[in-house]
This record gives sequence, structure tokens and C-alpha cells, in this order.
Amino acid sequence: MTTHSFDTTRRQVLAGLGATTALTLGGCATIPRAPAAMSAEALLDDIAYNLLEHEPGGATALGVDTGRYAYLRGELGDASPAGLEAKAATLRADLARLRAFPREGLDTTNLTNFEVVESGYELALDGLALPYGDIPVGGWRTAPYTVIQNVGAYLGLPRFMQSTHMVETAADADAYLERLQQAPANFDGELARIRSARAMGLVPPDFLLDTAIKQMEQTIASAGKGELFAADLRAKLAAAGLPETRADQALALETGPIAAALSRQLAELKAERAVATGDPGMYARPGGEEFYAWALRNSTTTTLTADEIHRQGLAELEALHARMDPILRSIGYTEGSVGARMSALGDDPRYKFAEGDEGRAEIMDFIQDRVEWIKAQMPRAFNTLVDPNMEVVRIPVAEEAGAPGAYGGAGSKDGKIPGRFWINLRTTDLHRKYDLADLTYHETIPGHVWEGEYSNRLPLIRSILGFNPFSEGWALYGEQLADELGAYDGFEVGRLGYLQSLAFRACRMVVDTGLHAKGWTREQGRQFFIERNGSKPAEVFGEVDRYCSWPGQATGYKLGHSRIVAQRERAQRELGSAYDFKAFNDAVVLGGNAPMNVMEANVTRYIESVRG
Repeated sequence: MTTHSFDTTRRQVLAGLGATTALTLGGCATIPRAPAAMSAEALLDDIAYNLLEHEPGGATALGVDTGRYAYLRGELGDASPAGLEAKAATLRADLARLRAFPREGLDTTNLTNFEVVESGYELALDGLALPYGDIPVGGWRTAPYTVIQNVGAYLGLPRFMQSTHMVETAADADAYLERLQQAPANFDGELARIRSARAMGLVPPDFLLDTAIKQMEQTIASAGKGELFAADLRAKLAAAGLPETRADQALALETGPIAAALSRQLAELKAERAVATGDPGMYARPGGEEFYAWALRNSTTTTLTADEIHRQGLAELEALHARMDPILRSIGYTEGSVGARMSALGDDPRYKFAEGDEGRAEIMDFIQDRVEWIKAQMPRAFNTLVDPNMEVVRIPVAEEAGAPGAYGGAGSKDGKIPGRFWINLRTTDLHRKYDLADLTYHETIPGHVWEGEYSNRLPLIRSILGFNPFSEGWALYGEQLADELGAYDGFEVGRLGYLQSLAFRACRMVVDTGLHAKGWTREQGRQFFIERNGSKPAEVFGEVDRYCSWPGQATGYKLGHSRIVAQRERAQRELGSAYDFKAFNDAVVLGGNAPMNVMEANVTRYIESVRG
């Protein structure tokens, strides 16, 4: 088949959004409804911008806060209970409009778009109907706690302003200040929600609060020095050749009302800590069983129960260890369980990076080398190619304690903000030379950054909505593709790292359900990883805590991967000699980020198109 790249540029996509969306901006507060007689594309764009009114940071991240929507660049959104109610009202109204739109005559692309939006909005509305939680709309984070060690604007807003809010013009700088002016109300909106949750009896585990309190204290200390926003704005103003007076205004806001609002949140966290327990799971919290059931639905886009997910995780772990065992034997590790042998491998100094800044530099060089290698392999795996604008960035030091080992994602829709691979370097002991390559493929190419580039070429609403099992399942499938393309030829230890990565995700299915549905302790969760899979303690401790604050999310990785692989096996079985490796990969990724049933429907359409 002929290799080709997208023939539509990002700027053409953005121009198309403006041209097809039959909206006029009536001031800076609301976007009027589009007329009833409209195309499917216009309806989808209308729905997208209605959602971005509630989540304006997303407009900046995607690069669509331009033209008539430029006012969104100066908005933060309403984080209060009333703000959530308003968002839910918008979702209900737009879901009704979507369902009322005639499906007859829709092409397969728009049929997929409608199915994706309907599923995402249904899930979000079910979550918003729960009495507490930081509920995503087409997102992966299922957090019952609005502010905790890895949730909350005290972490997210500084990162967003520093990495995403660009300042190239005076208007950009004014928008930066407008956002800072709204920040205290944003923090207080969160405060109202965590106080409301505490009144219901919802208090996070004490060990999560200990981490969150330390991080909040660091954030407040930084705010007192003007290091969160003012210093960032001053640097951006200087780079743009603009007067730095706005940075002085930012400093007054940061050291005054912003620091005060953060201090109010800190006082609440300390009040919660005084009554907190060490129980890690949702089973121990009011309404926890209902919340966890929804979290599993959101995280897997299936109706599988906690017991079913737990059993699947155990079965997949056993199958993966059966593949790892002969490799371990071949390199001289013959005694003990697979987990014990992988622990011994992890202690082998040959595969460790140096400590401190020397090792951090070594890790960064290693990642860049692997990115260049995998980029060159992509024409062998896809007919439709993209060229991601991306960078590798260290997770901010203030966030490292509560952050995972790494995460990544695509950049903005207009290409100005690059895709990023965020790597946790709090200690170089988090990473090994036999597993860092696999992590790189997961987060960058063909994983998150690569997949996100395709989503950025879909209608705006599809770039906003993401589904955990597809996002993470695709990234694991990307790891598999790297292996199939020869990433570990002649380096079997690297293949062990890849298989251990898959096994780690199978463990997640077991541990997450164990913590939240089976009464496991925090230590049980940690030891399962260490003993059964040979995972590194430094990696596992933060992992298990993350599952406690994002119930269900960890279950979607291996489940999504297994579903994609099952669809590939189905395509091979049904098409026989007509099956094409690159065409299948295109069919999945070009269908965009979707719930599992929609992904499967896209594969069905691919099979039918080949059959003619």
C-alpha cells in the first residue's frame, strides 16, 4: 500500500473549525446555541465549544482560544459546586441535541464521532450525579478527592501556566493576569467542594494527606516568593520583548490573594488529617461502592465488575510470566519465582543509571536515542504518518513525590505547544536500562504522543474527549509494536523489560480492585507488585498511592491493550491473506480515541471495507 501523510495541515483544520461552526459570539460570557438546521460537523463543533466554556484551559492546551474564542485564554472556569452543576446542565442539553440529530445518511466518520460523544457524555453525567468527586468529561482521572497529592489546582495551575499559557503578545500577557485574578476564586471553589465532601464523611487516607500537605506547603512557600507565576510571566515577557510591569502585578496577586487562598486549602487539609484513617480504598468510604463502580466503567468503558477485572489481571499476569521465565533462564536467572528473579535483575549494577545529576543526564540522552530510533521505524508500521512536535521534560520537583514514573501526551491542535514526555527524576533508581526504552515508546512513539497527533486532526470534540482504555491500551500496543519492529533484537534483557511492563499493568488490575473492592491494605498492594512482579520499591510506593486517589484508572491499561490485540487477531482470522499489518494499525489509530465498543466497530468497518 502507498505510504502517505495527512494532506490537511493543523492550521487548515483550525480554519475549518471556524468556517463550519455557525456561531456568533455574543459577548465574552456565553456562546449562543447554533441554529437547529445545521450539519453534523457544525453540531459537533458547537458541542465542543460549549464544553470548553466550562474547561477553558483545554482551549489553550489545544490552541483553539483564538478569533471569536480568544476570550477563553483569560478564563479558568468555575471549580465550585455551582460550576459543576452548570457543566452538567450543558452536557445534558448537548447530549439531547446529539440524540435528536438524524443518524440516517451519516458517513462512518461522523457516526463514530456521534457514538464517541454520546458515550463520553453519558459517563460524565453519571459521574457528575455522584455526591462528590473530581469528575472528568471524556478523561482518564477518576478522583473522589478534589484536592490531594496528585489532584488539585495547587499542582495543576502552576504547571499549566508555566508550560501551556504562552505569552507572545500584550493580549496574551493580559490574559495571563486575568487568569491569576480568577485563581483565588478557583481555589475557593475547590475548597467548598472538599469541605462539602468532609461533611458527608469523605476524608482521604492519612498517608495521602501527609503527602498533599507537604506539597501544599511547598506551593505556598513558592507563592510567597513569586516563583509560581510572577517569575514565569517575567521571563516570558522578557523573551517577547514586552514591558515587565505586568509581572509586578502578577507578583502582588501571587503573594497576596493567591497565597491566602492556598493557605485556606492547607488549613482544610490539616483539619481532614486530624480525623483521617489509614484505610486506602473506596470500600471504607461513604458511597464508595457506587463511586468505584462508576470509576471502573469510566476507566474501562465496559461493564466488567471488580471481581471480573481482578480475575483477568491474575490470568494475564500468569501468562506474561510464562513468557518471561525462559528469557530469565537464558541469561542465567534460574532460581526462584519470576518476581524474585526480576528483583535480582533490578539490583544488577549493569542496568542501573548513575546516581544524581549525572544519571539524570544519562537518562535524558538514553530517551532521545530511543525516540530517534523508533521514529525511523514508523513507515514500517503505518501507511498514514505524522511527525510529532515533542519534547522530553522533567516533572517539576515539587510534584515528583506524588507523581508517577512518567506520563506523556500530544501537544496543541495548532502545533504551537509540543507533545511532552514528562519523566520523574526524583531518583534515578526509578528507571533501569532494560525498561526505559519501553517506557519511552509508551509515552512518545508509537504511544501517547503519536496517537494524540492523529486525534488532533479529528473534529475538536474528538481532541477533547479521551478514553482511558484506548489511551493506555494504545500506548501498550505501541510498546508491542516497538518489540515487533525489532527494538530488542539482540537485547533480550530489554524484551524482559517490555514484558515486565505488560505484567506491571496486569498487576494494576489486581491491586486496584484489591484496594478498592477487596479490603486490601496499602502494604498488600505494594508487596503484590514487589513479590509477584519484581517491581522496584521506589516505583511501587507512589504507584499504589496513586491508585488510592484515582480509583479504577489503573485497570484500563492492560484491559485496553488486550482488547486491541483481540481485534487484531480477529482481523487476521477473518481476512486471512488479505490482512495487512499497516492497514490494521491505521484503522485503529485513525478511528481516534474511543470507547472499546466504538473501537471494535471501527475494526468491523475496516474488515468489511477489505472484503468489499
